[in-house]
Amino acid sequence: MIRDYGILNDQLEPDDAFLYGLPYPGVFVCDEDGVVVAKFFHDTYKKRDSPETLIDAALGRIELAEDAPRAVCEDPEVHITAAVHGGQGTIRQGIIRRLVVRFELAPGLHLYGRPVPEGMIPTTVSVRGPEGLVFGEAQYPATEPLRLPGLEVELPVWSESFDVVIPFYPDARVASETRPLDRDSLELEVEVRYQACDDEACLLPKTEKLRLTASLEVVDVPNLALHVGHGQREGSYDAMPHMRRMILRSLRRSPAGFLRFVAKNVMLEMAAWRRRRAQRRDA
Repeated sequence: MIRDYGILNDQLEPDDAFLYGLPYPGVFVCDEDGVVVAKFFHDTYKKRDSPETLIDAALGRIELAEDAPRAVCEDPEVHITAAVHGGQGTIRQGIIRRLVVRFELAPGLHLYGRPVPEGMIPTTVSVRGPEGLVFGEAQYPATEPLRLPGLEVELPVWSESFDVVIPFYPDARVASETRPLDRDSLELEVEVRYQACDDEACLLPKTEKLRLTASLEVVDVPNLALHVGHGQREGSYDAMPHMRRMILRSLRRSPAGFLRFVAKNVMLEMAAWRRRRAQRRDA
């Protein structure tokens, strides 16, 4: 099945013991007829999409939770909401959240997209956060053409309501499965620059800055010696029977590969131990 979908991890060799035969992790979203309408794959298994992202793809729209961390600009002409979407607004290792900036325009108003003539300001959204929070490129929806009287140019615009989405995730500098969290939350600063127009004239450009705070959350780990003791949320179920079966399969398939796998994990555990000792010494 993995080969049929074309997602066999071809960076792994048959003698890679535990790892050979794994797929590239990802998700296909299908409609009621089995037609793929979206797919989500990444360059490492340590990045996964929030369930809310998959639901949005199936629905064809973004459903913001009422309790999502947010900041609001109450401009009566251009109402802007910035919210952290997914996981009840928490930030967790390995999970891609989305910063959703929602624009709600007064009737008859439009915002410019790209490209626009010199002197006009296209809508741009940028976000900053602490070191270790990685932001992807802002995703803008498709625009519609608008021709203003007296201008021999067709302008790309948005009207009524639209969302700009910026995916982001924490790397090991912010949150890691091998150590407890060193802070409870992170602050994001969102800058929005735009210029509105009606069907006849352009308004003055504006810049808005919004700040919001999102909580950091630990990750769920199985109840195995390899994973416990790092300050994460440890499972109460016994994972050892499955681990024993996997070890026996790996030994039969590739004894040398299994030994290399064990040696690599010992080295990783030693490196994690040294980091923890250094942190205790610095504290």
